[in-house]
Amino acid sequence: MPKMKTKSGAAKRFKVRASGGIKRSQAFKRHILTKKTTKSKRQLRGMTGVHAADEKLIRAMLPYA
Repeated sequence: MPKMKTKSGAAKRFKVRASGGIKRSQAFKRHILTKKTTKSKRQLRGMTGVHAADEKLIRAMLPYA
């Protein structure tokens, strides 16, 4: 049986926490930041969890994580 391949795009975007959850970075913080308020940019800092509906799909893309 051959090894399963990890989707490299998913490996760059998601990390598995020690508790088993999956974390991701926030969207909308890359460009066109001049029209966004300071408050909205501040609240986009850091990582957040993946929604439960998407978790099964992401785990399939990261078989060894």
